[in-house]
Amino acid sequence: MTTLYVSPHPDDFRSLLALLAAEYGLSSRPRIITEDPPASLNARSRPALVLGTAGDGDSLVSGATAVSWYLAFQGKRAGLDAKQQSQVWQWLSFADNELTPVSCAVVFPLMGVTGLQQSSRAELMRVLKVLDQALAPRTYLVGESITLADMAVATAVLLPFKYVCALEPSDRKAVTNVTRWFTTCINQPQFLKVLGAIVLCEKMVPVTPKTNAAQLKKEAKKREKLEKFQQKKEMEKFICEMLYSTLSSPLLPDVVSPLPDSYSPQYVEAAWYPWWEKQGFFKPEYGRKSISEENAKGIFMMCIPPPNVTGSLHLGHALTNAIQDCLTRWHRMRGETTLWNPGCDHAGIATQVVVEKKLMREKGMSRHDLGRENFIQEVWKWKNEKGDRIYHQLKKLGSSLDWDRACFTMDSKLSYAVQEAFIRMHDEGVIYRSKRLVNWSCTLNSAISDIEVDKKELAGRTLLPVPGYKEKIEFGVLVSFAYKVDGSDEEVIVATTRIETMLGDTAVAVHPADARYQHLKGKMVLHPFCDRKMPIVFDDFVDMSFGTGAVKITPAHDHNDYEVGERHNLAFINILDENGLLINVPPPFLGMKRFEARKAVLQALKDRGQFKEIKDNPMVVPVCSRSKDIVEPLLKPQWYVDCRDMGKEAADAVREGRLKIIPDHHLKTWFNWLDNIKDWCISRQLWWGHRIPAYFITVNDPSVKPGEDMDGHYWVSGRSEEEAREKAAKRFNVSADKITLRQDEDVLDTWFSSGIFPFSIFGWPNENEDLQVFYPGTLLETGHDILFFWVARMVMMGLKLTGKLPFKEVYLHAVVRDAHGRKMSKSLGNVIDPLDVITGISLEGLHAQLIDSNLDPVEVERAKQGQKSDYPNGIPECGTDALRFALCAYTSQGRDINLDVNRILGYRHFCNKLWNAVKFAMKTLGDNFVPSEKLSGEESVSDRWILSRLSAAVTLCDAGFKAYDFPTITTAIYNFWLYELCDIYLVRIFTSQRQALVCRQTLYTCLEVGLRLLSPLMPFVTEELYQRLPRRKPQSDPPSICVTSYPTTEEVRKGGGLVLNLTDTIRSLRADYNLTKTRADCYLQCIDSATVSLVQKYSLQIQTLSYSQAVIPLTANQPVPEGCAVAIASDRCTVNLMLKGLIDVEKEVAKLMTKKGDLEKQMEKLKEKMGKNDYKEKVPVKVQEQDAEKLRQSQAELEKVKEAMDNFRKMI
Repeated sequence: MTTLYVSPHPDDFRSLLALLAAEYGLSSRPRIITEDPPASLNARSRPALVLGTAGDGDSLVSGATAVSWYLAFQGKRAGLDAKQQSQVWQWLSFADNELTPVSCAVVFPLMGVTGLQQSSRAELMRVLKVLDQALAPRTYLVGESITLADMAVATAVLLPFKYVCALEPSDRKAVTNVTRWFTTCINQPQFLKVLGAIVLCEKMVPVTPKTNAAQLKKEAKKREKLEKFQQKKEMEKFICEMLYSTLSSPLLPDVVSPLPDSYSPQYVEAAWYPWWEKQGFFKPEYGRKSISEENAKGIFMMCIPPPNVTGSLHLGHALTNAIQDCLTRWHRMRGETTLWNPGCDHAGIATQVVVEKKLMREKGMSRHDLGRENFIQEVWKWKNEKGDRIYHQLKKLGSSLDWDRACFTMDSKLSYAVQEAFIRMHDEGVIYRSKRLVNWSCTLNSAISDIEVDKKELAGRTLLPVPGYKEKIEFGVLVSFAYKVDGSDEEVIVATTRIETMLGDTAVAVHPADARYQHLKGKMVLHPFCDRKMPIVFDDFVDMSFGTGAVKITPAHDHNDYEVGERHNLAFINILDENGLLINVPPPFLGMKRFEARKAVLQALKDRGQFKEIKDNPMVVPVCSRSKDIVEPLLKPQWYVDCRDMGKEAADAVREGRLKIIPDHHLKTWFNWLDNIKDWCISRQLWWGHRIPAYFITVNDPSVKPGEDMDGHYWVSGRSEEEAREKAAKRFNVSADKITLRQDEDVLDTWFSSGIFPFSIFGWPNENEDLQVFYPGTLLETGHDILFFWVARMVMMGLKLTGKLPFKEVYLHAVVRDAHGRKMSKSLGNVIDPLDVITGISLEGLHAQLIDSNLDPVEVERAKQGQKSDYPNGIPECGTDALRFALCAYTSQGRDINLDVNRILGYRHFCNKLWNAVKFAMKTLGDNFVPSEKLSGEESVSDRWILSRLSAAVTLCDAGFKAYDFPTITTAIYNFWLYELCDIYLVRIFTSQRQALVCRQTLYTCLEVGLRLLSPLMPFVTEELYQRLPRRKPQSDPPSICVTSYPTTEEVRKGGGLVLNLTDTIRSLRADYNLTKTRADCYLQCIDSATVSLVQKYSLQIQTLSYSQAVIPLTANQPVPEGCAVAIASDRCTVNLMLKGLIDVEKEVAKLMTKKGDLEKQMEKLKEKMGKNDYKEKVPVKVQEQDAEKLRQSQAELEKVKEAMDNFRKMI
């Protein structure tokens, strides 16, 4: 637990600075103690910060500047790059050396403090005018948001502004920029939390000193502190310089000092990323003259799924970026020209909602009060201040993105591409105007996409909160009522979950085969609240078995009813306006809010005797994910993309093998969506976004009839209004001066700009080097949940606009769930911020996050209980490397990941094991060790064995990366380092002194290759350890592990021989029977005496390397004891591993029986699929080949299972 010791005095600006930095800094706020630090800490001054366990001298930082720098650096408030950090440091120096002394000298005498040389107010004004000049063009001192510079200078000038008014109003007018800036700072939430509300003093009044004993004692203590002030400042400055040189220098971080005794993620991960970035390692230009320079090893290009500009890091981002960064680093180490392109999405709805709330909170204004242009300026201002937060979080994850190529979907380059895409597709007729049902959010006053609609499942009657309503609204009930049949006493009973929509009913539908209603053909029913007569229509969509078999039809407010209305040419009556108020309905319902009308309609039906019953009904309620409003289907004229041909092209690209989707079980979703694709609504009723470059035409000529909004003939698109006017004049054959244009107020769906992201980031449609080299890309990696929302649209639009697929492969990772398999949900308390896993957080800290959320009290309490159950002691500090490794280890090619934080902690322990192994190995190598350029060929059996294990790990990792099989990679690396190098080989080195030189070279090879093998997954700890190793070729070897070559088997491959074959066979048998920690006797039956002699000679090495209890060679005639598992090592020797008494045979047989049954079911299902008559005609050849391979693998696995069962049964 981090502890911050501060002064209790409310005006101690040094402690106030540290508290402010803490508010902006650590993700979990340190424990604050207003006492002197314990003497054992040897703290030189307050504030003092204790990191981790008190008493550890290395864990103490003291002094205001050192403490605040450390805290601000953690929160990315010490500058975003070396230049900004240097500027922050200059302002710290200004506050310390210029402003603080003169502020104290002017203010303290006015407060009654004596014994201090008094400065003139003129001197204070001189210093403030320097500050005022610097602030003239700026909101903040450094960058576009609050930094440590603002905190330090604001606290230094706090007293003159606050109590005794050394700065009167007239003085403040002379430094208006300072006053504006100071007022802005002190009204930030973090400042208010630390300082409280600051009222600027209006008149300078000297404070009369109090003379009571307590006050005199207090003043004496203050004088004593002031006398020590300068002395403390010198010490603080020294500490800061040391800290600053470590954290902000673009030079190589310190790798000369000895490694700390134990692994600390905070220590390891503090300084490497800025250095990597400074050196340009993440740029495709690194190590080559030009990106166009031909590279025989190929090109790897991948663009990031652009996170929302409003977003903050969650585990989905962490998983995405862990996988993508591992792949990027692997390709880079393979020598390919590698680009991972960052970017950010403008997130139309989400951003507009955030800024609207901010505007209302701070100024009491709506966007309509400001007007469109001014509101958009406010959004840009917010974006420039807050919008790059997620970039800093991605850097915290070690993401090796080329930040110089970062782009934003509203940048001019990308905006031009969006405009061009719309105009080309509109001119071609692919984009068209139509009036259809859309998902409408009354709160947002906008259509929203399907992905922004949450499907809330209800088991029955449920009260839900709805924005704009004080009381919760009832859902999950089915209301039955009757329509009277015109001209008879009969009635038709219908049911609905949205009773208010009956005001827009225009028909009743029954099934054509329903005998109950055949006599009503051609009949009408009467609407109870108006003169409307509604036909009874016969339609196949009706389910005869549900309810009465009769369904009310509201074509303007239900998607199914819309299609019925189209088929039967029914009236479409819209009863809702954009705000959810009733229109086109009779009094008293006219003008009512929709859910108030729900109650009124129900009561009116009861009053008329046409209400029948109300009962619970399981249902799904569509909820807007942004506003939490209930989504309404609403008829609106909008822009649509005709997706039929584009969808077919995208589906065919996969069917023909030109585009590969991994894992292939997502193919069904891909084909199902694209083969049945509907046209895409791309209009959004927002202000923030790409305004649609389409213009409605009014022709000022009586010979041309006026057009309607939904008539596409009266719409034209253009890159400018002039271009659009020329197009319109040509279309209507009139002169341009007779054309009046009105640009569409709407903006494009965010997914439209995301759909062209793979080529818009490179400047399309303009030809340039980046576009030529990096488009099409290599890979698209993302979550399977946006397969058709984003991936399919990128493929469709890439093919349509460029004629090329945007990438060759799509790898879809799983969804992250909690350890119990539940979906991450704030109300369950199981949402994990990856930064909390990286840095650690207490249970109290987790609870505090819930209180700051928008959950209601009941949900907060339930979430707290969930957190208490899952994290009784909070989440321990695991570090970035452990989190990345865990996420990759979990990423098998399935749909979901059940993430257990304890497993992440296990990989943090793995980092510690790695750390200690390298430390120990380096001691073994010695200070004067010089690695040879290649191995000597004189390696012992043990050396050759560990090299063979390293070679096997390299092979597995290479295959794993190529197949996106991350668990294979993590398992291979983990097993090599822990179970082979540490548990066996390092112990062997420790006990053996023979062949010391050869042994050291082997050990060095294992360390150096092993770290390179691990580097893509754990970049920080591998860089730290790699930099401590000597180089084989110091003059020419790359400066960083991240730009070295990825290991190949040629580097470490050594001949096997019988001894190594035996060792590997025994270890393989042990793995088959899960004997991880148990040693077993091993009987080696040899074909002749020569083989027996060889086994006897190396029996100790075989025993050690195979982790056996004993190795007993047998001749061909000697019997093997019963109860052994058997495997053939070679034609000269058979391995017999004694299992009797070591395992529960019946339990193992039962497990194998279950596995056998599962395999047989899988094979039966696959054979059934492959046996269908149309299988060979309809299923793509590539899928047929994959199915055949799956069947072959399952058959081979089944044979192994049967063989193992037979072996076990022999032991019973």
